[in-house]
Amino acid sequence: MEVRAIAKYVRVPATKVKPVADLVRGKSVAEAQAILRFTPRRAAAHLLKVLNSAVANAQNNHDLLSENLYVKEIYGHQGPVMKRYKAGARGGVSPRLRRTSHLGVVLSERE
Repeated sequence: MEVRAIAKYVRVPATKVKPVADLVRGKSVAEAQAILRFTPRRAAAHLLKVLNSAVANAQNNHDLLSENLYVKEIYGHQGPVMKRYKAGARGGVSPRLRRTSHLGVVLSERE
């Protein structure tokens, strides 16, 4: 059985989420939580939050044990971009792109 959790519009660029997600893909839940807890990246905290939400969904909605679960899929897709402007040189403006991500975790039971 697959269990999923999603976080949308997270203020971290998808390009910075992908390397962190690659660290835990295919790992057991306990190992993935340990890796994310000690990874010094802002994206790791957001992915850990989504992972814990998926574990809670598995336990409360499907009566699954977290010891039997592993990270089947984990992703960070690009969300909408907020365009902001900052004063630039010689009276001009410089655009600032505030990128967002949609994070997702899919857990499955080991066979």
